Amino acid sequence: MSIMKFYKSILTICIFAMLAGCATSPTGRSQLMLVSEESAINSSKEAYVKMMQPLASDGKVDNDPAVTKRIVDITERLVAQAIIIRPETAKWDWQVKVIDDPKVVNAWCMAGGKMAVYTGLINQLKATDDELAQVMGHEISHALANHQAEKMSVSILAAIGVVAVGVAVDDHRGLAMSGAALAASLAINKPNSRTAESEADEIGIELAAKAGYNPNAALSLWKKMAEVSGEGPPQFLSTHPAPANRSKALAKLIPDMMPYYQPAQKTPPPIYKLKK
Repeated sequence: MSIMKFYKSILTICIFAMLAGCATSPTGRSQLMLVSEESAINSSKEAYVKMMQPLASDGKVDNDPAVTKRIVDITERLVAQAIIIRPETAKWDWQVKVIDDPKVVNAWCMAGGKMAVYTGLINQLKATDDELAQVMGHEISHALANHQAEKMSVSILAAIGVVAVGVAVDDHRGLAMSGAALAASLAINKPNSRTAESEADEIGIELAAKAGYNPNAALSLWKKMAEVSGEGPPQFLSTHPAPANRSKALAKLIPDMMPYYQPAQKTPPPIYKLKK
């Protein structure tokens, strides 16, 4: 097969994949979706168990009842609002665990609502309930917007490009492969990551406001994140890029969020009971 025909074949595959695998996020954004949400959820369930089992055996999961209750209470309020946005997610096995690791400033939510937050984030930031709600709301939003399946899909499409360049430039395969991977990362993964982060910020701050948590905490949270990054960025920032204009973007959202906000202590919102 000539190189030109090979490229045409790869281009056809890519176009077909993009046309066949389109979805829409909760904000109305078009998404590449070659991996089904169901597949991402099933994979996440298995991964979650494998991650938590050794930590639990070492006594590093939910070992402080007061801290666990605090995180569960906040998360249950947020999940209740998430289900209002996507009612079908009421069938998910939503779950959150507190991992005892004072050095790790991080939190995450897998496809299907499997979550974790590290004690390092809670303690190093001296995070208020409002700030923790911003963190967990942001993470829940990644699951709501199906970002994990989207990221997996982008990786698959990028891999097709890597193989194409590697085969086409056979005499310089090592250089071509690394160059193609870098190009895919810069052209696809990073812009998509920024888009996903902005989307999670937008959905997350609304979830938190409707759940009874002050939207202004989004700004104080990122200020604290910047303060604890003096000795190197916390893990949260390595997986959740924080561009210089992030606080400005959140600040613009706050006025629209305030009408949703009623302090959780005064007006308890609906609460979803998490899986133990």
